[in-house]
Amino acid sequence: MVALRAYRADDLDALYQICLATGDAGADAAPLHNDRKAVGHIYAAPYGVLEPANVFVAEDAEGVAGYVVGTYDTSAFGARLEREWWPALRRHYAQATELTPADRERVAAMNRPGDNPADIVAQYPAHIHMNLLPRLRGQRVGTGLLQLWVDQARAAGVSGIHLGASPSNAGGIAFWTRSGFTPLRTQGAVWFGMEL
Repeated sequence: MVALRAYRADDLDALYQICLATGDAGADAAPLHNDRKAVGHIYAAPYGVLEPANVFVAEDAEGVAGYVVGTYDTSAFGARLEREWWPALRRHYAQATELTPADRERVAAMNRPGDNPADIVAQYPAHIHMNLLPRLRGQRVGTGLLQLWVDQARAAGVSGIHLGASPSNAGGIAFWTRSGFTPLRTQGAVWFGMEL
């Protein structure tokens, strides 16, 4: 039995663990990283810390094994990251040693976060990230998490949602395509949008 529920502060470690375990285009990125939190610092944890009301998790008998995170206002969230999230991480990683090439790539992204394409953000101002551990895949858990997020965003008056998927994540691309997202372009990532 899988329960879909609102995020709690004690789920933060699970966000980090799931993000790492799916951080290589849906596959386990742990072998690529010495730093177990680098991926989650970018793609999962800041949402749990800064916008916890916009996070839902999937929990089974073994624990939290999936999440959807996001923000209704991509531009405002980026500005908030600059004020409240990146500065401490930049100071921390300035002293870091024993980093793998993949760790260094993530640190570079913390030091110079890329902007999502401005025209996509203008049309689809919200964005999301979603990841499931393999044991939850193929059971419509992702569909359920996405529906929770979309319903809440629609009720809040959000006009559209976008996301970027790795071009090598065939399973993720297939999921987003059949879930009502329109592929918009490939520019580093495969960018998708959904009007609400």
